[in-house]
Amino acid sequence: MELRVLQYFLAVAREQNISAAAQSLHLTQPTLSRQLRELEEELGKQLMIRGSRKITLTEEGMLLRKRAEEILELVDRTEREVTQSDRAVSGDIYIGTGETDGVRQLVRAANRLQLSHPGIRFHIVSGDAVDVCERLDKGLLDFGVLLGDIDKIKYHYMELPMKDTWGVLMRRDSPLAHRESVSPRDLWDKPLILSRQVDNKSGLYRWLRREPSELHTVATYNLIYNASLMVDEGMGYAFTLAKLVNTTGSNLCFRPLEPRLELGMYLVWKKSQIFSKAAELFLDCLHAQLSTYRKKPAGAGEEDTDERVHF
Repeated sequence: MELRVLQYFLAVAREQNISAAAQSLHLTQPTLSRQLRELEEELGKQLMIRGSRKITLTEEGMLLRKRAEEILELVDRTEREVTQSDRAVSGDIYIGTGETDGVRQLVRAANRLQLSHPGIRFHIVSGDAVDVCERLDKGLLDFGVLLGDIDKIKYHYMELPMKDTWGVLMRRDSPLAHRESVSPRDLWDKPLILSRQVDNKSGLYRWLRREPSELHTVATYNLIYNASLMVDEGMGYAFTLAKLVNTTGSNLCFRPLEPRLELGMYLVWKKSQIFSKAAELFLDCLHAQLSTYRKKPAGAGEEDTDERVHF
């Protein structure tokens, strides 16, 4: 299977029309049609249904589209890394992460690095732990930021000093809004909105001291902004992490859990990962950034914890 043919296939999938795809590729329509037929013959599968005006991908065609996009993205990235100048470090760094205020420290390190190496570009890919790990395993990310438990056998990792604190997002006119914190008993009879991540929910169930069937879960989410809209409309109480929603001047407020429930934070990468020079510099810069973070005086509002790298 040639990369060139994968590019042809993606053009047809994008345009949903042979003529339009051939025009964008600067090919004749018969040539493009022949290449697609040969690809289907090579794979032994029908990849597309050819209608009179529109082409529709089969289930196998949709799978190939996803994989072809990943393959070509990885090839393009590899070419850029190999051909970059030896005199000035440049290139792309890909970081996958969920929603967490801890990313702020990575962004600060990225900003500092770009001041001395403006040719380095950062790409932040948002997703839950499953999404991040899948892209890490396929080589589409340099680093991932994971919360809570991680697979320490599968990944090298840096334990970060930041902690994420769980709490509840609620309306200011809710019965629990006058409290400084929220206990498990306070929520046993309340409509709950939970993160879709299985790991996060299992930890919350342990904190709540209730089985899922004993709770009144009305919705799940993977983006806190959407969850905040559900809370604002009165659907229920959303479990979320601190500092993700700016409640200033809004109808919403955030209350931490009591007893306190925290998640550790890790920067992880594949054990087989071969870093580009840009990624190596970022890791060094992050060490320096976190050293500054670690040395903040007591009372600065952030914990005094060492970051550690594990190989």
